[in-house]
Amino acid sequence: MTLNQIAPTIEDTEKLNRVLDRHPNETKMLADKLEEGKRLVQKCARVRWWNLYAKTLYANRLIAFDRSLVRFFNINVTAQISRDSRKIQESMNVMDRRLERIETRVGGGGGVCKGNTNGFVGCCLVPKVGGFVVGFEEPVREVKALLMSGGEQQVVVVSAPGGCGKTTLAKMVCHDEDIRVKFKDNIFFVTAPKAPSLKLVIESLFEHKGFQVPEFQTNEEAIYQLECTLKQFGSYPILLVLDDVWSGWESLIEDLTTQIPEIKILVTSRFVFPRFESTYKLKLLGDKDAMALFCHSAFPKDGRSSIPDDLVDKIVRDCGGFPLALEVVGRSLRGQPKEIWKQTLKQWSEGKSIFSSDSNKEILIRLLSSINALDEMHTECYLDLASFPEDQRIPATALIDMWVGLYNLDEDGEAIAILHELSMRSLIGQVVTRKDASEISDYYNEHFATQHDLLRELAIHQCSQELIEKRKRLIIEIEGNGFPRWWIEQGQHSICARLLSISTDERFSSNWPDMHLPEAEVLVLNIQTRNYTLPQFMEKMDQLKVLIITNYGFSSSEIQNIPLLGYLSSLKRIRFEHVFISSISDSILKLRNLQKISFIMCEISEAFCKCTFQIPDMLPYLSEIVIDYCNDLVEFPACLCEIRSLKELSITNCHELVTIAGEFEKLENLKVLRLHACTKLLELPETIGSLKKLDFLDISDCVGMSKLPGQMGDLCGLRKIHMTGCRGLSELPLSVKGLEKLKSVTCDEETACLWQDYEDYLDDLEIHVHKEDPNLDWLHDN
Repeated sequence: MTLNQIAPTIEDTEKLNRVLDRHPNETKMLADKLEEGKRLVQKCARVRWWNLYAKTLYANRLIAFDRSLVRFFNINVTAQISRDSRKIQESMNVMDRRLERIETRVGGGGGVCKGNTNGFVGCCLVPKVGGFVVGFEEPVREVKALLMSGGEQQVVVVSAPGGCGKTTLAKMVCHDEDIRVKFKDNIFFVTAPKAPSLKLVIESLFEHKGFQVPEFQTNEEAIYQLECTLKQFGSYPILLVLDDVWSGWESLIEDLTTQIPEIKILVTSRFVFPRFESTYKLKLLGDKDAMALFCHSAFPKDGRSSIPDDLVDKIVRDCGGFPLALEVVGRSLRGQPKEIWKQTLKQWSEGKSIFSSDSNKEILIRLLSSINALDEMHTECYLDLASFPEDQRIPATALIDMWVGLYNLDEDGEAIAILHELSMRSLIGQVVTRKDASEISDYYNEHFATQHDLLRELAIHQCSQELIEKRKRLIIEIEGNGFPRWWIEQGQHSICARLLSISTDERFSSNWPDMHLPEAEVLVLNIQTRNYTLPQFMEKMDQLKVLIITNYGFSSSEIQNIPLLGYLSSLKRIRFEHVFISSISDSILKLRNLQKISFIMCEISEAFCKCTFQIPDMLPYLSEIVIDYCNDLVEFPACLCEIRSLKELSITNCHELVTIAGEFEKLENLKVLRLHACTKLLELPETIGSLKKLDFLDISDCVGMSKLPGQMGDLCGLRKIHMTGCRGLSELPLSVKGLEKLKSVTCDEETACLWQDYEDYLDDLEIHVHKEDPNLDWLHDN
């Protein structure tokens, strides 16, 4: 009976030893003892009942065996258990030390860190590519080509917003046959800790290779030790993947590549790092691949038959090629009846956020991590982008006007720097249709921001987390005349929003309900109708500083009720785009605080022809006028020459402009004059020499201009001229010898020859020959 009780325990112990790869000798003594007991019992069973001598003999043997069995378990087994306990304790101590190191790496507090995505656990094997993958053939080929090239670039960056498949792409590249042949066993895949630390990465490499991990004091020491170890073992070349890299890693990566020239580093990041030239911007999925990924998530067992194709098409289109959204939304609709699909589309069309559904929280969490990493100012500016319609390029100058009004930013530096920062974090795209303008004179009329629909939806979702009355931004989208119910019902209740954006479509009839916004500082009106009446409630917006009216329809929109602007005494900036203005009423001229007014693609000639008011007395602080792509402008309005406070005047891309009024000399405070691409402009007025404060002159691409005025030399304050594309000029006036402060002339080769004749008279002059670099990428952007 005793042996029967012991046998299963010994069998289990042997099985466990085989699983744990322990030596079989550890249970051999137990098994031998068990077998000895079985043989003795079997012999005893064969003794006849009448053989008293044999029975006595085997009884004594059984008693002796029982005593030896007790002694064996008391001594041998107890000793083995003690030894095993110590081995277990030793293993636990090793595990504790490793866990402590992991906690240190990931910034854990008390307790064990589990699955913290900010760190890693030492193993640098390339993870397998799981799930359904589509649309990566070309990205893999292009990134592989960058890594296989023998050039000096050691760092390749894959950049895209969260949820676009950067990590998947990196895994696929590492598993590529050509990559594995080149780098062999020296491919390491590390999820970068958010706080930059090369020590942690290099410790992980040492652990992965089975080397003893030194106690590194600094990043420099860690790099040195890695270099020495690699030389000792001859482990070249190396591919190190740093996955999900955040800002701040650039200098550490440069240190590593400088010290170890044979290393290639593949970085995946939501950021764009300008220091590294080899940057691959991972694009969103095309229509075909997006449909394939969505259908794999929504119909894993070909259950699509009951869902109409048009519903599937609309859902996929609204996901905008975003892999994460396609997968998550597809899973959320898997197995649902078509009524649920229709309800989902209906809610989205009515403004309900894609993030509001619990099943789509994964998308929100992934994308929010990028927003949460921004500082307060960048977050505010990012959220402001939602004020403009989806699928439209956002003019940088409109954003500058907005941010100068809201945050008092420096438009020549801070505002554009914020745009660049948002672009580097893959939260927006940037389109530049004329790069040289900003390089020479901080002119950003040719700069635009683009935003993916899902990222815009994220901004709107974040803006709508508070009650309507408490929101900083109130973003309203109206289809037809379908005003939100809360607007109809709110009556005279005040809304404290600083920014109000209202988008209407081509069916809108301008029958406005009342609204009270006493704290509004920026008003953005996105319109599409041919006739648009300004809302009457504007007259009560006493704090309004910036007004932006943009028509996105095919034809110009005529703005009605312009006299309302006369009530906006705090207004500093007005921007009209693609609108028809029939007259400059006295209401605009009463805006004594107005500092800047912009007309982009507007019809304004008629308005200025009717202007008979004494402008200088009515616009004492107006310092900048922008007129861009206004093709009905044939003659520069003489009335504008009365604005003595004007410092910047930009008349650009006005292809019908022929002449500039002689009264131009009255603009005595003018510092910047841009006449870029006024292709029919024949000449500058002779009186331009009276502009003693003029600092910068841009007449680039004025192909119709055949000569410069003789008084050019009287521009005693002129320091920079931009005149590329002035092919009609055959000579310069002799008076240019008097441009003593002229420092820079940017022109093409033909015009450079004309200026070289005067270099002896202009000691500080630098002639910059501009080489054509046509940038047509923007033609492919929405």
